[in-house]
Amino acid sequence: MKNSKIRGLIIVAVLLVTAYFFAPLVVPNLPSFWTEKELRLGLDLQGGSQIQLEVDFSELTLSQDDKEDAVKTAYQIIRNRIDQFGVAEPIIQRVGTTNRIILQLPGLDDPSRAKNLIGKTALLEFKLLADGEQYEEATKALDRFLQDNLDQFEELKPFADITTEEVTDVLESEEEEEVEGEEAEEDNLYIFTNLTTSSNDEPYTVDYENLALLKKLLKNEDFKNALPAGLQLAVGREDANDPYKARQIYVLKEKSEITGKYLEKAQTKIGQGYAPKDQGPYILLTFNKAGARIFKNVTGQHINERLAILLDDIVYIAPTIQSRIPSGEARITGQFTIEEVQDLVIVLNAGSLPAPVKIIEERTVGPTLGSDSIRAGMMAAIIGLAIVFIFMIFYYGLSGLIADIAVAVNVIFILAVLTMFEATLTMPGIAGVILTIGMAVDANVIIFERIRENLHMGKTVRTAVDGGFSRALVTILDANITTLITALVLYQFGTGPIRGFAVTLSIGIVGSMFASIVLAKAIFDGFVTNVARDKLSI
Repeated sequence: MKNSKIRGLIIVAVLLVTAYFFAPLVVPNLPSFWTEKELRLGLDLQGGSQIQLEVDFSELTLSQDDKEDAVKTAYQIIRNRIDQFGVAEPIIQRVGTTNRIILQLPGLDDPSRAKNLIGKTALLEFKLLADGEQYEEATKALDRFLQDNLDQFEELKPFADITTEEVTDVLESEEEEEVEGEEAEEDNLYIFTNLTTSSNDEPYTVDYENLALLKKLLKNEDFKNALPAGLQLAVGREDANDPYKARQIYVLKEKSEITGKYLEKAQTKIGQGYAPKDQGPYILLTFNKAGARIFKNVTGQHINERLAILLDDIVYIAPTIQSRIPSGEARITGQFTIEEVQDLVIVLNAGSLPAPVKIIEERTVGPTLGSDSIRAGMMAAIIGLAIVFIFMIFYYGLSGLIADIAVAVNVIFILAVLTMFEATLTMPGIAGVILTIGMAVDANVIIFERIRENLHMGKTVRTAVDGGFSRALVTILDANITTLITALVLYQFGTGPIRGFAVTLSIGIVGSMFASIVLAKAIFDGFVTNVARDKLSI
């Protein structure tokens, strides 16, 4: 009796949990807390992005062995980055023995995030900002350089012409013809200032429409050399919410105070403080022992100065050093979204690629089978299940109906567990579900045949049922456990769709044993124990 109560409680608990996670799949408009977990669909069922990469050796001199190692390393680094990227069940495959790698990212609507992430070289630097005097000196030097070399930069002439016309109007109104030429010539010195000043006359920004011009200048060696010695120019990061927003421009001291090689790890954190600056996602940087010592000295010697954090020459943030930081831990805070923080942390932790990779093919793919094919497949599965259900009822009567209930519970159990763990359902996964359905039916057939044998031997219904389940138990456990071991091996050593198949098969096996051995036995016990029966429909 005690064992029956425990079994009953287990069944009720499992069915309640199953119903809870299965409900969002069939019931619309449930409360938000109920739909936090969802069943994801793979690339073949919902579409996504496919990117083909090639490790580029064109500018490197490597032996064949080194190239092979570089491809393997690039493959592993890309896998690590994509795994941390949060894409469900990505497929990352090397194309044969070539230096090409294919990525399939199901459900990824914005492949640019993945492309940016893959191509990053992750050069992290900490540099001090120039002071006001150096800033002014740099601006004047660049204005002077562009004035002297305007013929080399035809695209910048409109910035000089606009200034000249404005000055000419003012001078004509004052009828100072002699001064006009000198003033116009002097104002042309402000080409860089005109290029970088935003429409709101805010200093040290560049409008989006002028950003490409500035980036072109930043690649010009003569332009960079025109800066005073020891200084460099850098652009601030893009505003994730408004990519067309004017970008900050920073004049930095060229020397890196500390670099990413001293970085031990970067972590995503969520601030829970009361002040706005202490709220939202931020990045926690932890330096190694040597890095902590350097960072302590830098922060101690430059209190109240701004320290820019650059990733690949893009300034992500330039906070003011408030005090010496002796702990070796630093926070990068700002108006980041959680996705921006995650992307940056991935890049910081993943390290650099051994050789550059280039994208040779990119396409957004729809469901491989198409929505019509999926509907047709679902219809075929429903028809097949219906035929099996009808056959079981026809061949085993009321016992067949109990078997059908167990199989249905098994299917619901699989979908609920996939939802609970936010796993991804793919076509191979559906194959795993169908395979477990067959195994569940087979288990019930084994049990029913043992019960029939006991009844033919003249045993009572209750004895026949108990004996049937007991005799079939070993056979069922043997078949399911060996299959479960196979599924675990597939999961351990497989990738992509093979893992999806192994996951659904493993869940299905557990669900099948629960439904066939525990649930079905409880139903039989209820019929046999509570009602005196001389015959059993089987």
